[in-house]
Amino acid sequence: MKHNKKLILTLLSSLSFMANADVLNGNFEAWSNASANNWTTVDTGISVSQNTNTIKTGTSSAAISVNTATQGSTDFLQNIAVTAGQNYDFSVWVYHTEGGVKARLFADGYRGYSDPNLVNQWQQVSYTYSASTTKEIAVGLRFYDTTGFDGSETVYVDDFEPTASAGTGGGTGCSGDEITFSLTTDQYGYETSWSIKNSSNIEQASGSNLTNSTSYSENICLTDGDYTFTINDSYGDGICCTYGNGSYDISLAGTSLVSGGTFTQTENKTFTLGNTGGGTSGGNPGTYYQGITTQSGYSLKTALHNLIKNHTAQGYGAIWTFYANHSLDTYYDNDGTVLDIYSEKPFGSDSYSYTKVTNQCGSYSGEGDCYNREHSFPKSWFGGKIEPMNSDIHHIFATDGFVNAKRSGFPYGEVASATFTSTNNSKLGSATSALGYNGTVFEPIDEFKGDLARAQLYMATRYQNVISSWQTNSTYGNAILDGSSNKVFETWQLNMLLRWHANDPVSQKEIDRNEAAYLHQGNRNPFVDHPEYVERIWTVN
Repeated sequence: MKHNKKLILTLLSSLSFMANADVLNGNFEAWSNASANNWTTVDTGISVSQNTNTIKTGTSSAAISVNTATQGSTDFLQNIAVTAGQNYDFSVWVYHTEGGVKARLFADGYRGYSDPNLVNQWQQVSYTYSASTTKEIAVGLRFYDTTGFDGSETVYVDDFEPTASAGTGGGTGCSGDEITFSLTTDQYGYETSWSIKNSSNIEQASGSNLTNSTSYSENICLTDGDYTFTINDSYGDGICCTYGNGSYDISLAGTSLVSGGTFTQTENKTFTLGNTGGGTSGGNPGTYYQGITTQSGYSLKTALHNLIKNHTAQGYGAIWTFYANHSLDTYYDNDGTVLDIYSEKPFGSDSYSYTKVTNQCGSYSGEGDCYNREHSFPKSWFGGKIEPMNSDIHHIFATDGFVNAKRSGFPYGEVASATFTSTNNSKLGSATSALGYNGTVFEPIDEFKGDLARAQLYMATRYQNVISSWQTNSTYGNAILDGSSNKVFETWQLNMLLRWHANDPVSQKEIDRNEAAYLHQGNRNPFVDHPEYVERIWTVN
């Protein structure tokens, strides 16, 4: 038990407080695959496209088509970090074309409206937000119908401020990568110290002499490269959760690179900045990859296959226990319910939630009835209930049973016209013409596309010795597999997976899941630990 502690301390922290809460891609100049980078349409009633004709500044704006009078289906949002005690002036320019809808500014709550009667001209909607705590908030717009709405209307949006260029975290003159370091101390803050060092072991930032139960946030400019974050607790009991709920997080452009709080005396975590084809270096693999050095192309893939191929199958029934312990929502709603990738709304309240074990399927008649085990690489593709594929936790996710059944054995893809849409906007329907495939596909929301892409690439690597024989097992397996053991995927599918991997970098939830999977069955997903391996394998050939 702790004793002899000073209860009143003087703040001597080296941390600085910065009111930097830039909206990423607020000028809507950055687009990927017809989607505005860093922005999410949370619901189904709107669609967003790039417009180069009606613009406020720059070369493009967002054309938002509102196709419903149901206001719960018209949100356009992103998450940003704010610091306690700071004020933030949010504003956005809106251009109405018919006057049948109005836009409402959202900044950690619903704020002011645009005037729908001002058509064919730009108008600005503004709000000054005062942050009471250091946290992430959602900012964006919701659209409301007015008298005369005919069921479909386009609104142009531009210059959502304060603006940073997409993916830079910028706006402060940082010529490298501007990361955000956040720390909440426990009841004994003076025991805690931290540092960030580069690959040459040179300290880039540090903090110590911290105040009890206090939240800090600091923006730190770093160049591309590998870094080690170290946090120390002099007493040896970490910062969570016996004497307060302390935690730390390092993020880049809203994506967490490393986070935690539960440790003993010291914890080290590594992360990588720069164009590594997926972002962060995840987890604590130790010497797991020590034999992987200069390999590239399919030679690297083979080396990884030999490294991960001998995992211990735990059986299909053990997946329920894994979910109960390691598939809970401590990242979005942070309520400990089951994290269902087909219903989770990253920027809003989920339509339903599941209690672990209690809400396992079971039978279901509709969405929201229960959760079950989704083979992201369907059983039919590898021939049925065959081990170790059937229980390989690296590709099996907790999902709503009804939506899982809708996905069935269809490939993942990008949907042009949906025949089914889940409550979080996951879609089943005909593929977009740009995809290079004209069949039915299932499209998860952007938040989980990278996770699923890395699961597919894991399967291509773990089962390299047998996957070439799976092509003829099913129609949809044949649609994505090319019959080889090296490239594995048809070009249309591979290009999409590489794009999803790059656009949705590794997150803390993936890192945590990879660690849990390693403890569960004894192997790791290399593309979570080393996202750069993806580019080294599939873009070399």
